[in-house]
Amino acid sequence: MAQGDRDWTHLKSDLFGRVEQGHSTEAEPSDAWPVDVVRRDTRRAPWWTRALAHYLAGREAKCLRAMEARMPNLAGHSFPRVCAWKGGVLVRSWIAGEPMQMAKPTAAIYHHELLCLLARLHRNGIAHNDLAKEPNFLVREDGKPAIIDLQLGRVFQRRGAFFRLLAREDLRHLLKHKRTYLPQNLSLREKDILSKPSFPARLWRRTGKKVYLWITRSVFGWSDREGAGDRNLR
Repeated sequence: MAQGDRDWTHLKSDLFGRVEQGHSTEAEPSDAWPVDVVRRDTRRAPWWTRALAHYLAGREAKCLRAMEARMPNLAGHSFPRVCAWKGGVLVRSWIAGEPMQMAKPTAAIYHHELLCLLARLHRNGIAHNDLAKEPNFLVREDGKPAIIDLQLGRVFQRRGAFFRLLAREDLRHLLKHKRTYLPQNLSLREKDILSKPSFPARLWRRTGKKVYLWITRSVFGWSDREGAGDRNLR
């Protein structure tokens, strides 16, 4: 894999590998990647999580490539684009910005554009499937939104019942964040969506969520606002 003349900064190491940000001092790097990239090396994961780490990174690569094919004008700024995926190492473009829980966006235009961005994903048959986490939303340096961390994303060829279920949950989680930062701008329809979680969501809350929280907090050591993304929030 090409590495160019990049300086690599360690961001975090977890049970899914090692995450580093790479920066090139060249305006046009010789490896043809953007100036700034992020690299997740799943080979650095512990042996007992390495297969899962490899699977999730491959799933993200597949999802991001499908997104770029279907929405090429958004790749690299509204969501990352894949630079390389080989041998358990995923390199993605870096999007400069702050995670939602740090930026605390209260501007109505940000939440409107974020809703439009999610609608674009759904119109193109992409479900994110992990938008309960605020770190998966960025406030870019220009104030616009970006969505990252597609390890649980799903690509659909047709938007059937299962897709619609996941898309509705994506929307409901986005609206929960809007309720946190801009509650006065929630429409009646949005409030209605928030008040009616799907049956799988209600079942998950009563059963599997407790197990999930125990695993992520006790085994993975994640905080409530942390995941396996490319930002070091510790």
